[in-house]
Amino acid sequence: MHLLVIEDDAGIAATIRSALEQAGFLVELESNGENGWFRGDTEAFDAIILDLGLPSLDGLTILKRWRKAGRKMPVLVLTARGNWDERVEGIDAGADDYMAKPFRVEELVARTRALLRRAAGHPSPVIEIGEISLDTRQMRVAKAGIPVALSPQEFRLVSYLMHQQGRVVGQLELTEHLYLQDFELDSNAIEVLVRRVRQKLGTDAIATRRGFGYSMGGTAE
Repeated sequence: MHLLVIEDDAGIAATIRSALEQAGFLVELESNGENGWFRGDTEAFDAIILDLGLPSLDGLTILKRWRKAGRKMPVLVLTARGNWDERVEGIDAGADDYMAKPFRVEELVARTRALLRRAAGHPSPVIEIGEISLDTRQMRVAKAGIPVALSPQEFRLVSYLMHQQGRVVGQLELTEHLYLQDFELDSNAIEVLVRRVRQKLGTDAIATRRGFGYSMGGTAE
């Protein structure tokens, strides 16, 4: 899962990034409001963590612009001010969740996971497709109840496809959500990654729709 954190306090941003990366997410940072708005408006992120007090363009304006433009990614708003009227304004503007500073990064990680599950229609922290189960809290994948050891990148692939249950996901979309923007990628990187996961979870774990992409919980062609 690919996240964008827009936070101008370098220390807070680094703490958030470290915690989210330890939880298995790909994380990119922006400290400037204009840059953060542009990236959120033009790139594919699974969720965005947005500070309200930003230089050049405030977080509330950014959020309103995204929603007016039809951008639907989950947004968790951070603020140093905990006034109830500001929280109401943020939620009315389209925020999916709200946290006041200071906060515990463990709670932020848990709320981020919950946002992603709800956005994909999965209320439970454990997502199951056939014999495959994904525990989003423990970052564990199992087949028929038996844990399967996956590399971080293999885990991200399984996690993304399971969150998109039954939907065919193209290679370009997978690339956007599994790799950082400046990562140099081989042309067959996704195919190699899918092959490695199939070796561990079974050849039928990920279905291929020729010319379209991959899915979990779908039918191979």
